[in-house]
Amino acid sequence: MTPEQTSEEAAEAADIRLVVLDMAGTTVADGGLVERAFATAARELGVEPDSADHAAKLDHVRATMGESKISVFRQLFGEESLAQRANSAFEKAYGELVDEGLIAPIDGAREAIEELAGSGRTVVLTTGFARVTQDAILDALGWRELVPLTLCPADAGGRGRPYPDMVLEAFLRTRAAEGVRQVAVVGDTSYDMLSGVRAGAGVVAGVLTGAHGGATLRAAGATAVLGSVAELPSLLGGVGS
Repeated sequence: MTPEQTSEEAAEAADIRLVVLDMAGTTVADGGLVERAFATAARELGVEPDSADHAAKLDHVRATMGESKISVFRQLFGEESLAQRANSAFEKAYGELVDEGLIAPIDGAREAIEELAGSGRTVVLTTGFARVTQDAILDALGWRELVPLTLCPADAGGRGRPYPDMVLEAFLRTRAAEGVRQVAVVGDTSYDMLSGVRAGAGVVAGVLTGAHGGATLRAAGATAVLGSVAELPSLLGGVGS
């Protein structure tokens, strides 16, 4: 229990059995790699780097952090073939940046995940990236065996955040919780918060290590805002405590 929690909130947090964690910006520090990979993809589709069009598209990318990347490119380029080209270029560029070692865990993230698992909770990692990129990140961090399940939008029927599909897929696949109120959803974007709210999660926690600030996270439905995921075990406390 934290000083900010009411006794009712602390009791609900202690009842959490499944924790669904975002990756980039929440458990993984990518140092702006999303924007760098987007610039590569946009350039491939003829968007000039210093143009007004590029600036407007980059603003949209920032506003929709957390959403499925192919969905974002559909919004930006309209035509499906262009969106697919942009997404392929983005995933390739991001993967190359990961391979260069330009990615690291958020401080205390691995330890928090291990502590949550040690308390009897099941932890699932989710992303808006394609599976190939998610796997590249997991390999780069040595996290393949860290959690029992990782999910990308394709694993949940193709819809990423702000839809609740990945959260509900984690709930159904793991069978770790008796109901959705025993699920915690944690992320750094408003879309993470919306996906948790729409899934009916008992705890929807924002973290300040990624795209959006506390006011934006709370406006999207965050029940708690943490400095980082390292604070999550303290928020949830021991199971049944």
